[in-house]
Amino acid sequence: MQEFVADLDARGWLARVGVEVDPILETAAIAERQSKLPAADGLPPPVTDPVHGRCGGHALLFERVQGSAIPVAINLFGSYARMRLALGVDSFDELAQRARELIKPQMPTTFIEKMKKLPELAKLAGFAPRSVRRGQCQEVVHTDDANLLDLPVIQCWPHDGEPGYGLKPAESRDGTGRYFTLAAVVTQPPGGGPVNLGMYRVQVFDRKLAAVHWHLHHDGARNFRAYRAQNERMPIALVLGGEPVLPFASTCPLPPDVSELLFAGFLQGSGIEMVPARTVPLEVPARAEIVVEGWVDPQRTLLEGPFGDHTGFYSLADHYPALTVTAITHRAQPVYPATIVGRPPMEDYYLGKATERLFLPLLQMLIPDLIDYDLPMFGAFHNCVFVQIRKEYPLQARKVMNSIWGAGQMMFSKMIVVVDDYVNVHDEQDVLFHLAANVDWRRDIMVVDGPCDILDHATPQYGSGAKIGIDATRKIPGEGTVRDWPAPLEISESIRARVQERWREYGFE
Repeated sequence: MQEFVADLDARGWLARVGVEVDPILETAAIAERQSKLPAADGLPPPVTDPVHGRCGGHALLFERVQGSAIPVAINLFGSYARMRLALGVDSFDELAQRARELIKPQMPTTFIEKMKKLPELAKLAGFAPRSVRRGQCQEVVHTDDANLLDLPVIQCWPHDGEPGYGLKPAESRDGTGRYFTLAAVVTQPPGGGPVNLGMYRVQVFDRKLAAVHWHLHHDGARNFRAYRAQNERMPIALVLGGEPVLPFASTCPLPPDVSELLFAGFLQGSGIEMVPARTVPLEVPARAEIVVEGWVDPQRTLLEGPFGDHTGFYSLADHYPALTVTAITHRAQPVYPATIVGRPPMEDYYLGKATERLFLPLLQMLIPDLIDYDLPMFGAFHNCVFVQIRKEYPLQARKVMNSIWGAGQMMFSKMIVVVDDYVNVHDEQDVLFHLAANVDWRRDIMVVDGPCDILDHATPQYGSGAKIGIDATRKIPGEGTVRDWPAPLEISESIRARVQERWREYGFE
């Protein structure tokens, strides 16, 4: 991560803050303001996001943080250019093409072609994590003297960690509103099995006590339930920093049997080095900045939250498993990575957009009708999906909606709008124009009940409620009562070409 920070610094994309700042609210407020400023890279916005592609400000390095000797890095991934740099690509389409080749490889048909495939297979094997004996993440080891409050753990929003918020002054300095916000959480099923990395928030309560917030559907929660069924405590590790691909891989909605570590190796083109943890039976990324080790109690819970979330609202307090820390290890001179989430655009928006582009080939494999899709910024990832299809038969849009609601974490999509292939799903106004023009509210709407995002405060029940699908495509026979459908207004190509050719002649620049 420090190499990544140095690269950002050399490019002029990093701002160093040399004055002392407070990890309670101040660092996050600075990052929130930066995230709304023009991106430091000055590059043109991507075609898929011409509106918000210029946002992101600078990555930030706070060199003097009150109460800790460790600097804080935040907003590292908070622009398209910084996100592409972290993933080692020039465009997200390049990443999607690599994924497309991985999931739909061309089968060799001759002996020569099979021989040519051998290097590719060897390269694929090279993506797997590799065990090493030593790692820079353990240059300094604290066990009995481990203290979470020695780390510059930040508080993002005024009422974070304050049950009954609004009833008393908010800016408490007792540490209960401080959260790990960019930690890759390492867990494993009982008796071994695939290692899982998940990006879960962790609230700090005391020097060796914290609470891990994971949703019911997350793999970390599934591993914990397996331990709890056996009434055994679960080993856990919070990984801060490491290879720049790790935070992204930890946030990706991969199937349960796909390793985030293998996926991270695929993203960077080489396996992640792993070293045995000091006090728990897990391996952790050797190049991490800081690792917090501990055990999750099968019975004890803590009242975690509320927390200012990516939805733009506080998620409410609830009981989550207690984590007891047994060790904190770190580099000799570590940097503490953090993020703040809230109403977009913020840093997680760019992580989400990279996920959107990367998973297009996978969605297309599951749903061949799908040409492209977009998770618009106002939807905060789960509230809205724009979907583009090439319409070929009646009620095809409804079939696509149901397929999306059956595709992994896309099941949480609160609203799906399906449009024709000539509509630009990355242009909100184009989608909304066709939605307003093409939809009859009785004929073209489908409302279903099912699982919803845990953070959706509008659902009548916790984690379940209604979702809506809107067919904004042109209507054809077989889709209910359909009158003659009018043709859209279009200027002919020959006249458009003539106007282009004579534009300066008309006196226009």
